[in-house]
Amino acid sequence: MPYQSTFPALDIPDNIDLWTLLFGPRHRDFPPTKEILTCAETGRSYTWADLRNKSIEVGRGLQDQWGWKQGDVLAFYTPNSIDTPILTLGALWAGGTVSPANPLYTVDELAFQLRDSGAKGLVTQPANLRTALSAAAKAGLPRDRIILLGTQPDPSDRARHFSALLRQHSKDRNYDNGKLPHPYRITPKNDLAFLVYSSGTTGLPKGVGLSHHNMVANILQASYTEGSQWRSHGGPTGDGDRQLGVLPFFHIYGLTCGVLMSIHEGWRLVVLERFDMLQALRTIERYRITFAYVPPPVVLAFSKHPAVDEYDLSSLKVLHSGAAPLTRELTEAVWGRLKVPVKQGFGLSETSAVVCCQVVDEWGKFMGSVGKLMPNMEARIVDEDGGDVGEGASGELWLKGPNVFSGYFKNPERTKEAFSSDGFFKTGDVFRRDKHGNFYCVDRLKELIKYNGYPVPPAELEGVLIGHTQVADACVIGVEDRAKATEVPRAYVVLRDGVEASEAKAIELADWVAGQVAPHKKLRGGIQFVEKVPKSPSGKVLRRVVREEAKREERGKGAKL
Repeated sequence: MPYQSTFPALDIPDNIDLWTLLFGPRHRDFPPTKEILTCAETGRSYTWADLRNKSIEVGRGLQDQWGWKQGDVLAFYTPNSIDTPILTLGALWAGGTVSPANPLYTVDELAFQLRDSGAKGLVTQPANLRTALSAAAKAGLPRDRIILLGTQPDPSDRARHFSALLRQHSKDRNYDNGKLPHPYRITPKNDLAFLVYSSGTTGLPKGVGLSHHNMVANILQASYTEGSQWRSHGGPTGDGDRQLGVLPFFHIYGLTCGVLMSIHEGWRLVVLERFDMLQALRTIERYRITFAYVPPPVVLAFSKHPAVDEYDLSSLKVLHSGAAPLTRELTEAVWGRLKVPVKQGFGLSETSAVVCCQVVDEWGKFMGSVGKLMPNMEARIVDEDGGDVGEGASGELWLKGPNVFSGYFKNPERTKEAFSSDGFFKTGDVFRRDKHGNFYCVDRLKELIKYNGYPVPPAELEGVLIGHTQVADACVIGVEDRAKATEVPRAYVVLRDGVEASEAKAIELADWVAGQVAPHKKLRGGIQFVEKVPKSPSGKVLRRVVREEAKREERGKGAKL
């Protein structure tokens, strides 16, 4: 039988779109003048009312200047910026769909997403403009549909600044509590709010279509489990809780838990363009940050970085770790050093982010757990035949709930494969559940590698390696790097006849691969040379066999491939 959430069921409306949830007429326990987004470096900021008003202006600008239509896709290729949410929310107000891309993508990677999503526009920054222009040209996106974020226009005038979308309506900024109606009627369960791309193990990234209803559901779920923990808008300053914005906004984790939850809950999100430990420490001290959502490598930095002791971090109440499994040792190390709890959660792009979360009161009782199932969700833990396993036993986690997506974009075959006959989404992750309702991530059936929370498809790297003239075959797996608290990609390579295996050759090949892929896909686990790559009778690379052999070698048993 499926496991039900142990939290009370919530009333999740099916007639409210995401923009209306955030800005429509509803009771708030903070004023419209509450500062929501602050740039850590410059101090530039937006209030809740600023975000509401400017997003409407952007939406109207898209309509008037671009002829924006319902369902049109606006892509993003940019590091974090406090301007990103304005463009995001503006596209949503105008009935569009937002498709964020990793700002480390190569030209070909970005061009694929632009083509596959059918993007009608691209938002970027000057530092990313060259790649953006090349990718747009490959995808057939006109140059006049590229707009820039940041405080300065492009000096070469290759792309317009986003402020051009605002000027036309600058006289009409006092919107009545966001009541200016949407130009289109949005059907929350059918219309997509976001189209995020999830890397697979055997092919190109898949577009994950997240409806308005999916996103509304997850925000209300997280508001119940997370928001209640930080709902403190009073106090001497009235400033309330302040979140360190280090998660990338292009990732569903940062998008939901960072941007959207801050707007909904009235948190102040102090934004860093990208993670830098010294800047993060300065920001915590300067802005009296109270909590942060982070991946395990950031937790590692708080436990070991020597500069931590040089800053006043006394305002920090808790860290929440997600995007990859966290070891008990790291949790204990941060508590021992800072007396700051580190709780965990679990989520996926396909679930609008949050599936499970640990409440602060239980982080020490059930260390290693990712917490309890979100409200209104149910789960199954099954064996290889799809049968439910017993309490405490491990199996693949299947999920159902209002935050679970309905399918992959323009990919009915993958969609069918992803769901069981009774409608559960098959996560590909191995879990167990204890008698208290806590879930534990045990392993991953999927072969996708997670480096610092970023997906690295092994088949892509294998394809790159086999494209080298001296490589006959290759297999790529993820191996644990305890020093960095993350998985790293490692390649097992068969060289062509006549090519000598050596350390210099391994470095040469790794450097060559690094020049072909985004930085997070580098072979940081190195290259090992083997005589053959294990394969099934049908020719499929048996990465699981390679991974088990690698684990045995790590344990010092001397097993060889």
